[in-house]
Amino acid sequence: MNQKEPILQESHVQNSGRGFFIFSSLVIEKVAIFLIGLLVLLPIIPLLISWLKLDLSLWQHLWQTQLWSLLKNTLLLSLLVGLGAFILGVSLAWIIVIYDFPGRKILQWGLMLPLAIPPYILAFVFLGFSDFGGPLYSLFNTFGISSKLIPDLRHPTGVALVFILSLYPYIYLLMRTALLRRGQSNYESARTLGYTKFSAFWRLVVPMTRPAWIAGLALVLMETLADFGAVAIFNFDTFTTAIYKSWFSLFSLQTAAQLASILLLIVLLALFTERWARGHSRYTQTDAQHQQFRKKLTGFKGFLVQAVAWLVFVIAFILPLVQLVYWAITTTGYGQTIVELLMNTVQLALLATIATLIVAIVAVFAQRVLELKQAFSRKWQLVSEIAAIGYALPGTVLAVGVVLSFNWIESSLNFSSNQWLAGGVFALIFAYVVRFLRIAQGPISSSMAQIKPSIIEASMSLGADKKERLFRVYIPLLRPGVFTAMLLVFVEVMKEMPATLLLRPFGWDTLSVRIYELTSEGEWQLAALPAVMLVTIGVLPVIYLIKKSES
Repeated sequence: MNQKEPILQESHVQNSGRGFFIFSSLVIEKVAIFLIGLLVLLPIIPLLISWLKLDLSLWQHLWQTQLWSLLKNTLLLSLLVGLGAFILGVSLAWIIVIYDFPGRKILQWGLMLPLAIPPYILAFVFLGFSDFGGPLYSLFNTFGISSKLIPDLRHPTGVALVFILSLYPYIYLLMRTALLRRGQSNYESARTLGYTKFSAFWRLVVPMTRPAWIAGLALVLMETLADFGAVAIFNFDTFTTAIYKSWFSLFSLQTAAQLASILLLIVLLALFTERWARGHSRYTQTDAQHQQFRKKLTGFKGFLVQAVAWLVFVIAFILPLVQLVYWAITTTGYGQTIVELLMNTVQLALLATIATLIVAIVAVFAQRVLELKQAFSRKWQLVSEIAAIGYALPGTVLAVGVVLSFNWIESSLNFSSNQWLAGGVFALIFAYVVRFLRIAQGPISSSMAQIKPSIIEASMSLGADKKERLFRVYIPLLRPGVFTAMLLVFVEVMKEMPATLLLRPFGWDTLSVRIYELTSEGEWQLAALPAVMLVTIGVLPVIYLIKKSES
């Protein structure tokens, strides 16, 4: 066989793998995956090593005063939020998919919009609205209603309510997509077999959609465990607030690292439980969506169901948005500060997005080459999964790990003590890349999966060299996934509070940091304008998710 002829006569896997990427050696791909895995592990390792040195007096103080309270509060909040978000998300998805009623088309996308409001923004809006002297007090006084009827949100159930209303769309979105795939037909089949409505729903529909709601529930719990802003606004102590206080109030970075490792253990247990539960799902579904013949909601029960759905939409999105806009319009005194905050936020988001996309693209290409050449063994699959766990790391945990690891690097290289690495923008960008790498990889991997080996073979048979295949095949086909990843990472970086608060260089405040500083002083009105900016930007990926779920 002529060496210069196209390689179409070789095996399918060899041909696809050889032409799929510019690199011809598997060593480069394996090194790339290994380095990206090491990138994620770098801030985790110092947390484990921190236990080699204990501040016994400080830990004795924590053990006697706060530790068990922190553990109880963290687990209680996770339990309440998980249960509430599951009930609300699953119920609303069932109502929207199975039934028909006036306004259903508005609600089916409107119920996703609360994702645009981070929990820390919803928290200060609810407190400002319901606290003494707030709009709710004025409304009650106008109608002569006793203010004692206003619920006290500074309670574990009040904190949980904020998280539930902000995070339930994760479960709602995935459940709605799952139910659109023959959800009603399976339900009707159970009804014909003699199951009651309740039994058919809980014994067939819920187990059938287990992978969807478990994935959504995992996201809800990860966000709850990672949150710092909302619990700090409520003065509800969890591990995230304890890490911050240990670092900046007790001035013990070592103790903060040890608390961070405990929180990391809780997060990883939740993550592995979710993987195990999804891996043992007993029901499968087709990817095709089937025509839904929705039932009309009538009578008092129908009215009640509609009222609940509209009430959730109004309380979780419309009311907070109206309150924020009102405060922003009626409050003055921002000056040039808000412009500087916006510029700082956008600059950080752009830098972090570019860095994250580069790492994600390299990881996706390297993994694809190994898969096509049948060299993606379980060992490399494990390394690839490690590289994707960054999103499960709470911002406070990540910040402590980054500072410790960078301090060690600086001391090893005999750098000066001015924290050139740990105290600069680079540390913050590094933390963003680790935290949001998984978000970027998802859309890019989906686009990569659509580039079939036959497409590469066809381009090779037409005489396209590696450069032409890159610019005329890969880049055009990967563009939608890269754009989606760019949008998601950009918005997530802008909303990220804990890592930014702990790692930002001196004087480099962002919108989320300013919201925390103002709300910690009870300045709800002054925090409204930066909050409106973040909510407006946060709507963009939600609109994308809506369009994707309807496609």
